Amino acid sequence: MHTGVRVSELTGLHPQDVTLGTGAHLRVVGKGRQERGTPLSKPTVAVLNAWLREPARGDTHILCPNARGGCLSADGVQYILAQHTAVACQTCPSLQQQRVTPHVLRHTTAMELLQAGVDRGVIALWLGHASVETTQISRQANLALQEAIFAKTTPPDGKPGRYRPDDQLLAFLKSL
Repeated sequence: MHTGVRVSELTGLHPQDVTLGTGAHLRVVGKGRQERGTPLSKPTVAVLNAWLREPARGDTHILCPNARGGCLSADGVQYILAQHTAVACQTCPSLQQQRVTPHVLRHTTAMELLQAGVDRGVIALWLGHASVETTQISRQANLALQEAIFAKTTPPDGKPGRYRPDDQLLAFLKSL
């Protein structure tokens, strides 16, 4: 869904938790029964619009039902993700070496927000973290972000090889 919601938040969503149009967001209930609004991207809004037009399966109070119309479980989410990952591996073989889980997708959303310049405090609110310290994504920034930061620094002028002090410096040090 590209929202960064937890699996438990996703499986607990109801159609009335979705607000589309201007200010599109999901109303999720996270850890500690804390409510928050999670913004939706335009592509996600388009997918949800299409999904909400589909005929309801089973319990109409569930946004994401399982195949039998009941409440989707965490294992069900992992199963669906594994199916889509297998399809994605056909066009992106390097994905086969990656461990793709719902939590990895949550982390990916956080990394994309960080790379877009979103403040860590806002990311913590977005993800439903109790404090900014919980959002430790800056310590785990990916290589591209590290390279971008490194490119902004100026390397010191230096010569390769071992440092050899000149005679004047050695004489000064001996005089001490």
